[in-house]
Amino acid sequence: MRDFQAPGRSASYAAQGMVATSHPEACRVAIDILRLGGSAADAALAASAVLCVVEPQNAGIGGDSFYIHATAAGAVRAYNGSGRVPSALDPHDTGPIARTHGNAVLLPGAVDAWMRLHADHCRLPLGQLLRPAIALAEDGYIVTPRVAWDWEGSAALLAASPTARAQFMPGGRAPRAGDRFADPALGATLRAIAQGGAPAFYEGARAEAMARTLRGAGGSHDAADFADHRGTPVEPIRGDYRGLTILECPPNGQGMTVLMMLGILDRLAGGVPADDPVKFHHLMAEVTRLGYAERDRWCCDPAFADIPLDRLLGEAHLATLRAQIDPSRPGPAHRPLDVEHRDTVYLSVVDRDGNAVSFINSIFTDFGSGIYDAATGVLFSDRGTSFSRVEGHPNALAPGKRPMHTIIPAMALRDGLPLLSFGVMGGHYQAAGQVQLLCHMLDGGLDPQAALDRPRSFATDGVLDVESGLGDGAIAALEAMGHRVRRVSRPIGGGQAILIDRARGVLIGGSDPRKDGLALGY
Repeated sequence: MRDFQAPGRSASYAAQGMVATSHPEACRVAIDILRLGGSAADAALAASAVLCVVEPQNAGIGGDSFYIHATAAGAVRAYNGSGRVPSALDPHDTGPIARTHGNAVLLPGAVDAWMRLHADHCRLPLGQLLRPAIALAEDGYIVTPRVAWDWEGSAALLAASPTARAQFMPGGRAPRAGDRFADPALGATLRAIAQGGAPAFYEGARAEAMARTLRGAGGSHDAADFADHRGTPVEPIRGDYRGLTILECPPNGQGMTVLMMLGILDRLAGGVPADDPVKFHHLMAEVTRLGYAERDRWCCDPAFADIPLDRLLGEAHLATLRAQIDPSRPGPAHRPLDVEHRDTVYLSVVDRDGNAVSFINSIFTDFGSGIYDAATGVLFSDRGTSFSRVEGHPNALAPGKRPMHTIIPAMALRDGLPLLSFGVMGGHYQAAGQVQLLCHMLDGGLDPQAALDRPRSFATDGVLDVESGLGDGAIAALEAMGHRVRRVSRPIGGGQAILIDRARGVLIGGSDPRKDGLALGY
């Protein structure tokens, strides 16, 4: 039981359905869809579209989406909606890819993922599901505090782009909390998708306009690349932790990292000390160091290289990694591919029938590449910066290739049935964040909200980043162990989770306090 005299909020409880998102508008829309008889997939699609409007710094149809869908009976399907490198790009003609260069932009995969989710799992018409997002884009929405804070932090990026500056810096400044903001061009594109589906986005005048804008920014895109784009249905990879089956999307996503880290912890002598912040954050730093080293060595597009998942997730390998953890001091630093805690949007939905959707959408860095196509209202991601520039690396840049991808929806099953639909935002932090969330819930006994409220840390490049919620005493103890601790000014990630309590017929949801959203049920 939480301290009701302390800041914070209770988990959300409901019986019929529940949504958890990072923005109140998305929650309201998703609950309305569920009340109208829509499925979890219907609500997730509608909420994702809303988030692509009201959180332009984190999500958009110029980025990517992944999802895991589980029926109440345990039938699971997943989709990898990540974009690929344009076919004409020659990696030998490019040096390090600047975030704001057209080569940082891959083919957008989000709309294709929406269409697959709609075709396979939705009940309501596409136009009905996109209508709220269209209205918010065309008529405007009220900017919320976290969105405004992120926006102000990206002012320099937006000001450097003529088209982005005109759209996202009205009056020469970032909108403040409480301001109204609209993107009519995005609304028109969403309206076209509602009427014409994927071809309205990936073919014809809109595809030509987007390709033209990207070529103008130095990219090699053409309309044929857009027309050829398809995501990939995937079989989730699985691991065990505390008697549960954890589902993750396979590479090129980093979900393999979560399963490796949990596999190390599941048989760790002494267990996970979730109630001791010093021991807990030291252990999280160590398992992150080990798991991310394996990720950065192996994770890539499996169409371009073999990834030995069976070996990486096998007990013999996990035991070797587990043996490298010293409970009293940190091991050798691992230098990661990228240490910035970039953001995204994640949402979870469970409907009255017990179907669950774990859904994620991203344009990677805040406001992505900063490249905005004024004709379509599409702001493009900078996901191409996730490729390795080391020649011969499995994650090296190549035409038609997908990079190692940070966004990872997740699901936990008990006895083959969905128990927990969850995800953590924060770019490269996501794998470590999922592990911390699960440990707080399964080892510490916390509900989803209390687990999301806990202070976070992230070990990167020999430095342990910690949030302000971790006390001075704990920080001093970690430093005494040998950690180089850095207090961060930006919150580490975000997250949502919905727990399905079948015994009582109750849904229990949590939404990260680091964002503007909530968990809402009925």
